[in-house]
Amino acid sequence: MINDVKSDAKTRMGKSVDSFKSDLTKVRTGRAHPSLIEHLMIPYYGSDTPITQVANVSIADARTLQVQPWEKDMVAPIEKAIMNADLGLNPNTAGQVIRIPLPPLTEERRKELIKVVRGEAENAKVAVRNIRRDANSTLKDLVKEKEISEDDERRAQDEIQKLTDEHVNKIDAILSEKEEELMEI
Repeated sequence: MINDVKSDAKTRMGKSVDSFKSDLTKVRTGRAHPSLIEHLMIPYYGSDTPITQVANVSIADARTLQVQPWEKDMVAPIEKAIMNADLGLNPNTAGQVIRIPLPPLTEERRKELIKVVRGEAENAKVAVRNIRRDANSTLKDLVKEKEISEDDERRAQDEIQKLTDEHVNKIDAILSEKEEELMEI
């Protein structure tokens, strides 16, 4: 019973950390990476479709992404979606290939991105703490139903707190790594 609560909390906390990592891939660090635009949705025959399903996204060089649509007709919608995505990117079209040069980051923009990354980290920490709260309330319910003793509840709460601290430390480590990456020139 207690082990189920702990394993559920651990799994959910791990998913929060993974979600935080995937959110950070969308934050630009000055290097070209396909994940910068993989979340874009392109109108394709009346429905929004991920860009990866209508085109090949690759890295042309360290500061340039290359998008090659599967169909000629998709060049304009893809270009429009990239421009409207508010990523600060200006695609250049040459026939069927769309090149997206990444402008170098200014010091001011780097600091803004660090604020964004810190906000994402705080959201991830809040999610982990909410999971802790849910697990502790489940333990309290088990005590009320007399399925576990108060001593068992206390030990389980300590273990859940250790899990929480462990996952918050992982988030902090990922955050500091991303901040360093952003400040690199």
